[in-house]
Amino acid sequence: MDSTMDELRRLRSGPGAEDDQSLPFLVRVRFTAEDPAQVVSRARAVLTGVVEQVGDWPAFDRWPQLLPTWFVQRCAPEHPEPEHGEPVDAEAWMRRWQAMTPEQKAALSQGPWTLSGWLDCFDPTEEGRGDDRSWWWWHAGTDESGGWVQVVTTGWPFGSGSLTWLIEACGGADLVHGP
Repeated sequence: MDSTMDELRRLRSGPGAEDDQSLPFLVRVRFTAEDPAQVVSRARAVLTGVVEQVGDWPAFDRWPQLLPTWFVQRCAPEHPEPEHGEPVDAEAWMRRWQAMTPEQKAALSQGPWTLSGWLDCFDPTEEGRGDDRSWWWWHAGTDESGGWVQVVTTGWPFGSGSLTWLIEACGGADLVHGP
């Protein structure tokens, strides 16, 4: 839907005169935070780091070096804790994750997301869901009641879980979606 270069430009400087301001599916997510400007700044930094890589998607083990450390640390552990001292079969766990429906993944996605689960929403390779993204950064800011992030979407409702986790990991709370 949106070009990577357009999204990067808006991440860095907001929408410009060349952007179609009459898009039918702009959604604003409002949030509260101690420092709403910091939440917006952090969200921009994380998403910029991801969108910059879309053309040449890195292997998963490179992402902790490409994204801010604080974001990676706020993500849930990649592998479930072993039960009763049993070793974790990471490959089997990843196969189960990749075989899940979006609804099953969403149910498991309450609370902190794993880094791999979050990145999967942007991964443009055959293994990822990035070619089926449902939102792209449009604009963000703060006002007297907190902060907001506005995204262009494919419609309503849309797959907002990755956006919600981004804002929450950056320090936002009490999220409310609306026009």
